[in-house]
Amino acid sequence: QVQLVESGGDLVQTGGSLTLSCTIAGLISDDNAIGWFRQTPGVADHGISCILARDSSTWYGDAVKGRFAIFRNKARKTGYLRMDDLKPEDTAVYYCAVGRFVKASPMQPLWYDSWGQGTQVTVSS
Repeated sequence: QVQLVESGGDLVQTGGSLTLSCTIAGLISDDNAIGWFRQTPGVADHGISCILARDSSTWYGDAVKGRFAIFRNKARKTGYLRMDDLKPEDTAVYYCAVGRFVKASPMQPLWYDSWGQGTQVTVSS
């Protein structure tokens, strides 16, 4: 059983930056992906980015491509999401998750079975 704890959410101004952390307790395999998702009221979980444990290959959603970066520190068992040039529409609860990697749709929430509790990011205009 993998347990995840996110941290780093905060209130920032438009154009600001944040780095979210995801501490991972438990074993993950090379076939797992670590994903970041976000949710706003009334909107389903939306995949932002994911990283493959095997080789750190990364994927990004169009809304964040070029502004966000996902990476991990394998030794510290921590995943990160660096967010730059934040916009009000980035306001959401952000979740990290671990699941099996599916190349055809790597950021489909359905593939992820371990989730953190979420951390709030609010971007003021």
